[in-house]
Amino acid sequence: MKQENFSDVQEAVGALRLLRLRTEYPAREHTVAVLKALGSLPRMAILNFLERKVANVSEIAQALDMPLSTTNLHITALEEAGLIHSETVTASRGIQKLCARLYDAVVVFLPQSPPTSMKVSTIEMPVGAFYDCEVQPTCGLATAENLIGRLDDAASFFEPERIHAQLVWLTSGFLEYRFPYRHDPENPVHSLTLSAEICSEAAPYALEWPSDIFVEINGKLIGVWTSPGDFGGERGTLTPAWWGEWNSQYGLLKTWRVDASGSFIDGVKSSQVCIHDLELERRPYIAIRIGVKPDAINVGGMNLFGKRFGNYAQDLILKIIYTSKASVESDAASA
Repeated sequence: MKQENFSDVQEAVGALRLLRLRTEYPAREHTVAVLKALGSLPRMAILNFLERKVANVSEIAQALDMPLSTTNLHITALEEAGLIHSETVTASRGIQKLCARLYDAVVVFLPQSPPTSMKVSTIEMPVGAFYDCEVQPTCGLATAENLIGRLDDAASFFEPERIHAQLVWLTSGFLEYRFPYRHDPENPVHSLTLSAEICSEAAPYALEWPSDIFVEINGKLIGVWTSPGDFGGERGTLTPAWWGEWNSQYGLLKTWRVDASGSFIDGVKSSQVCIHDLELERRPYIAIRIGVKPDAINVGGMNLFGKRFGNYAQDLILKIIYTSKASVESDAASA
């Protein structure tokens, strides 16, 4: 494959909901289950039908000219493999099972020997587990089942139930999270990577509604990303049925990274702040503040999605990548 074609493929895949599968133990059992689920023409047809829609089992069976009992069996297999999400809701004639596809692409990584000089620590923080906050209406929180407290009420952000929030929104202000960190002089931090599903906040939604969303780590500005809008009108893959389609439905998956060369948003340099500027050794936590400053050019608010809202089954994910001191000294000696 030519280099330019490979770049085109990378760019296209970057916009998809990607399922990464590995073949090393213990991940190989899940990988085999997914590949078995994909090894069926009827199940592939179901995934194709659900590409851009949510449908109940009867609609799927009718569209694919498939017996209802057979359709249910295939749906169950896809659910068990984690390829679709189903939810039972009340309908005009009893109950119905709504199905949605979770991924657009599947990549299988064949066995590899990981670099012995690197190790990765991954921490997933619930979006409701913020340590501190400052919010301006419109603002609110919701679990997968109901609202928390009252709408446009800053006091609701201090309710004990906030830990269960799956969607948090504000017009301006910030949410601060503290991730545990244990400094190890023998294994210095090589880089930090933060990922989150996020978008602007309009009432009720607006596809063109720019908002300047910032991320700070340990008080250092990592970068500002201008969200293009607040996405609604089409139900998010994981968004619960009780949440109206006229509200915010899903966001974009964004990634912030800090290493020795600077800070980046989705691979594009956003700041000169490098990993040493964060002074990680000074505290037993990594403070991450995310929000919209009241004096920003585009004060368009923020929606932050948890693993049971939106299109991506994740909360805030921080990856801390370490390298051994011996490796650093070896690299310096050979330079």
